[in-house]
Amino acid sequence: MTTHADPARTLGPAPRSAAFHALHQAPGRPLLLPNAWDSASAAALADAGHPAIGTTSLGIAAAHGRPDGLGLAEVRDATLALARRLAGRLPCPYTVDIEGGYGGGPAHVADLAAELASYGAAGINVEDGLPGGGGLQEAARQAELIAAVKERTPGLFVNARVDTHWLVDAPPPLSVALARAETYLAAGADGVFVPGVTAAADIATLVDGIPAPLNILFAPGRHTVRELADLGVRRISTGSLLFRTALGAACAAADAIRAGTAPAGDALGYAQVQRLATERDGGDA
Repeated sequence: MTTHADPARTLGPAPRSAAFHALHQAPGRPLLLPNAWDSASAAALADAGHPAIGTTSLGIAAAHGRPDGLGLAEVRDATLALARRLAGRLPCPYTVDIEGGYGGGPAHVADLAAELASYGAAGINVEDGLPGGGGLQEAARQAELIAAVKERTPGLFVNARVDTHWLVDAPPPLSVALARAETYLAAGADGVFVPGVTAAADIATLVDGIPAPLNILFAPGRHTVRELADLGVRRISTGSLLFRTALGAACAAADAIRAGTAPAGDALGYAQVQRLATERDGGDA
């Protein structure tokens, strides 16, 4: 759903942060947040009219030849470099996925968040899953991290990801996710993200039990924006879906050309990509 009236597209960094918060507060009109992996994809998505852009940790990591979810220093550096490139380039707010904070304690992650905010990021997404699929961070320690970030950068929208249901064969009861959400909100989190939950009844339970904007990861074939809106979801992320779709489309186009047929789908024109690569602040080259 990309038809929000979006004041953030014409405001400076501080008002954009406030406007980003406001995009989570419209009942029945969830923020559909597409996730970019480089400056070109972010610029193209913003040019398409999306009111805010997120980043995808898988997309950034894979684009640099590294795996996702390991808290690698190389991925951290690439994430910061992308955030710097987006500063002043997008006409809308952007939020950055920092995995679990790339190691270190709460002060380290607070420094990272402050650096991102200095570039113009309106929010961060921080997960409680341990690197490499090693289980979950202790909720109390994760709460310390969130509190440190909010103390250092109060205006930053902290989306606390709860990984109880992400990439696990036998997830725990929803009560476990709800308890973690309560702990993170008490520490200052602005929203809660529970990827891996797809059933309507489970999503409704989370909406009812979390007194803050609930973020759900879009599941093709399982969700529509309208259905999630009716359930009370306030933010819908595409995660790595767009990146993976782009890779699939590139391979399909190459295969079609090799087979002597025309590639399916619409490609952006050379001049359009050139324009997106040179525009800053909505039009200043």
